[in-house]
Amino acid sequence: MPKLHLLFAAAIVGAALAAPTAPVLAAGPGAMADETLTVDGRPRRFLVHDYSGGRKAPLVIVMHGGGGNPENAVNMTQFDAVAAREGLIAVYPGGTGGMPGGKILTWNAGHCCAYAMRNKVDDVGFLSAIIDKLVTAGRADPERVYVTGMSNGGMMSHVAGRELAGKVAAIAPVVGAVFGDEPPPKGPVAAFILVGAEDHTVPGAGGALGLRDDVLRGGPAAEDRPVAPARAAADYWAKADGCGAPRTTQEKAAVRTVWSGCKADVVFDVVANNGHAWPGGRPGREGANVPTPDYDASEAIWAFFKAHPRKGR
Repeated sequence: MPKLHLLFAAAIVGAALAAPTAPVLAAGPGAMADETLTVDGRPRRFLVHDYSGGRKAPLVIVMHGGGGNPENAVNMTQFDAVAAREGLIAVYPGGTGGMPGGKILTWNAGHCCAYAMRNKVDDVGFLSAIIDKLVTAGRADPERVYVTGMSNGGMMSHVAGRELAGKVAAIAPVVGAVFGDEPPPKGPVAAFILVGAEDHTVPGAGGALGLRDDVLRGGPAAEDRPVAPARAAADYWAKADGCGAPRTTQEKAAVRTVWSGCKADVVFDVVANNGHAWPGGRPGREGANVPTPDYDASEAIWAFFKAHPRKGR
């Protein structure tokens, strides 16, 4: 397996932790902060869950899906359990929305979604400002800045990798998509892309999103262009990172494709028995798809991130 560290491979194969059964907003002692930055004239909120113990640490930005919020991302991904054990800084930023209460929020990922897309919100600037703030303060390691997110947050992870390649070492979009008209990224970025084999909201074959914008309290559609097929996201990064031939294998809970000879590694997992949900996590809302307990996305993502610092590229 070219360039991929054994730690990552072993962690993926062994990722079979069941989703917890009760909400947990933090795991273990850490410095919890609810912070705000003003970007492009907008106050932007983000949660900082700092388990670094005062040491310069990897920074993992975890974005909620369309219609979610920072607390929703904490509960849905259960990433704090990883962050507490590994001494990470986990940041859960919030998108923007037109509803009172700051709960139904979206990201401007170009062609999706809803309020943020229609209002051309500068979410790239927001994420960049978070990174700058924590790096400048000496808290985050600039060589180990990572971005992940689910659904619309996964789409935004692709955008962050493309636009912030000089700051972001690796991305891990979960049940997100690209649209097929993305320009090349500004540099090589390692990409670990996870999709659900049973996802009908962001359809694997491409097309219109299964989630209409009336759920997000907006207009007739959350997107203004159909999504590309799921494999297109991996092909985009494989081309951008100068990869060679792909190799596909059947793993315990996913079909995995890995590309060879990349400037930055690209891995694509199609997770079995998983719909539009964070594998190994919790449903994003009442009535949402139940994640498979057979694949732990948070553990797998951190294993990939840990193996892929920006230094040396």
